[in-house]
Amino acid sequence: MRRLRAASSLLSLFSKPKLSSQNTLPFLHSLPSTSRSDLKPPITFPKCPRLFQTLSQSTPPLESLKSQDKLLLAFKSLDSSSKVDSFSSNELVKALDLTIRALEIFERDEGGSISVAKALRLLGLISCKLKKFGDSLESLNTAVVILDRLEKEGFNDSEIRAVSLMVYLQLVETNSEMGRKWDTLTSLKRVFQLRKSIFDPNSPEMGAAYKDLCEAYAVVLDFKEALPLILKALEIFEVNYGCDSVEVARVRQLLSVIYVGLDENDKALEQIEFAKGIFTCLELEDDLLNLLVEEANIKISMGGFSEAIEILKSVIQRVGKESKIRAFVFVSMAKALCSQEKFGEAKRCLEIACGVLDKFESVDSSKVFDTYAEISMIYEIMNEFETALSLMERTLAMVSKSPREQHLEGSISARMGWLLLLTGRAERAIPYLERGEQRLKDSFGEMHFGLGFVSKHLGQAYMEVGRPAHAVQVLATAYNILSRWFGPKHEDSIDACQSLANAYATKASSSSIDTKQGHYASAMEFQQRVITAWESCGPNATDELREAHRLFEQLKKKALGSPSAVYPANALPLSQCRLTLPKQTPVMVGSGTGESGADRGGSMRPRSAIRNSSRGGVRVWLGTFNTAEEAARAYDRAAYTMRGPAAILNFPEEVNSVYSNSSSSSSSPREKMSVRKQEEKEVIEIECLDERVLEELLEYGEKGGT
Repeated sequence: MRRLRAASSLLSLFSKPKLSSQNTLPFLHSLPSTSRSDLKPPITFPKCPRLFQTLSQSTPPLESLKSQDKLLLAFKSLDSSSKVDSFSSNELVKALDLTIRALEIFERDEGGSISVAKALRLLGLISCKLKKFGDSLESLNTAVVILDRLEKEGFNDSEIRAVSLMVYLQLVETNSEMGRKWDTLTSLKRVFQLRKSIFDPNSPEMGAAYKDLCEAYAVVLDFKEALPLILKALEIFEVNYGCDSVEVARVRQLLSVIYVGLDENDKALEQIEFAKGIFTCLELEDDLLNLLVEEANIKISMGGFSEAIEILKSVIQRVGKESKIRAFVFVSMAKALCSQEKFGEAKRCLEIACGVLDKFESVDSSKVFDTYAEISMIYEIMNEFETALSLMERTLAMVSKSPREQHLEGSISARMGWLLLLTGRAERAIPYLERGEQRLKDSFGEMHFGLGFVSKHLGQAYMEVGRPAHAVQVLATAYNILSRWFGPKHEDSIDACQSLANAYATKASSSSIDTKQGHYASAMEFQQRVITAWESCGPNATDELREAHRLFEQLKKKALGSPSAVYPANALPLSQCRLTLPKQTPVMVGSGTGESGADRGGSMRPRSAIRNSSRGGVRVWLGTFNTAEEAARAYDRAAYTMRGPAAILNFPEEVNSVYSNSSSSSSSPREKMSVRKQEEKEVIEIECLDERVLEELLEYGEKGGT
């Protein structure tokens, strides 16, 4: 996003027309005003030193500014200069002081003029550089209000558009520095419209506009919106720069990312082949090596381990021992090994990767942060929960120092909270889930699907610790978000709806007589929605539908005061552990069931869990197993222990020979999700990794390449 600011260099200074007294426009949030005495700047300007020796070679010392004309001349020089980006902190403070003084003059003499908007834009830029993000946003948003008003009043349209572009470009930068991805996208949409009104449709500037907007959509994981934008950028760049240019190669690289996000891996590999050829011809070694690692990751996600290993071997031989790329190679290798359940070898690769990354821990690098997070999730897949949590905690400490990375801070916090909840530590999970919820809300807005999953897990944690009122609030949010993104018939939407029904019922049981029936009515409403959703899923959801009906009947009895009613009860789980080997296991802030984000490497070991009726219907951890069948049987044993012959099982034919015997001696386990029976299994043939190949790769890694 930093390069977006370069577009402002295309714009020159503009004349500063004064408005008549009838059109005076103070730079206020509420524009209408009838008296100059009522004017109060909405921005609280910092008190800065009034003396300095030299701001820059083109700006005279402040003490020599004996007249207003000289001060405005100094401001004009500063406004037209591109040196602000290179100013030191002290120089920025001095520049801020000069800009504030110029702004006071413009506002006094011209009201809400373009000169005021320009000064506010510069004030927003300097404030952002000084990390005063609130002041920056307030200045820039005020400039937007002024420019919108001027445009409506018929002032120079082209000049206003040009200044508006500069203002919105700075809004993009400020929001990006704050880690506010959704607001960055919103500002970039306006930048795109302004560029369309200024530049030729097939100009390089418009190609950059399409690419920038595509990247913003990709950041919020909206790949469908991103795809047509990047295809248009590719078309424009090929015309302007040539098919073999570095600009086109980087657009193709971004296009491959979009295709991966859309699960079109073959198309992604095609784009990588094109980009590889260009990088090779232009001898851009680092770009080529990073691209090769991306290619290997896609191959791994498709089950092509042998091809991926050959690619990674070629990379490791071309990088130095201290190169970050070396760490990325070993993380990719660990994913390949983990997918084949060769956990010992995978751990060796991760240890090498961490050894390299440790040297870059103090570097503010998104790629380094992302890689640490990825390593922690690989440990999680290997059932090394404590190691995963430790690495996440360490990564969290790093990213929390960078406001720009608050989306990653939110994702890691949410992941830690989910793991703690999964392993029965709900009290510890809640602060992490609350932190994750807030950071993701700040970054992606209040309706992003990632926030829906975090809110669902937070609600389940609240239920676990006996806080149903809090659970109702966040689970209602979760259900609304997930239903909006995926529809009310999606598994995760149904699960959130079931949890919400449970929360209302639990809240009713502890409510006063005046509110009890209202809460039961809400519980029955959402339980009915669960029934309706499962009915729409057809014969594949027969067991879930039967269980939903049973719960509804229990809920009605509970509302009527029946002492024999059991609600919430252990509803059927989602299919986290499947009787198939998945081609790809998406993992970010979700629970490993495709809830959000994407770990593009390999499959996850089957996990099993169940709802515990004695603890408010929350789902708790049973374990991780070598096969899906083992996970399914673990669920069956726990279900039979809880509910006896009324339990709905994966293997009911085994009930007499196995579960009845084990139930008499088993204590109530801590469990969490299970497997749904599937009539048809998708079989994916996985290549085995040759031990000799691993040894060769590790040997290259220990030598640091050639």
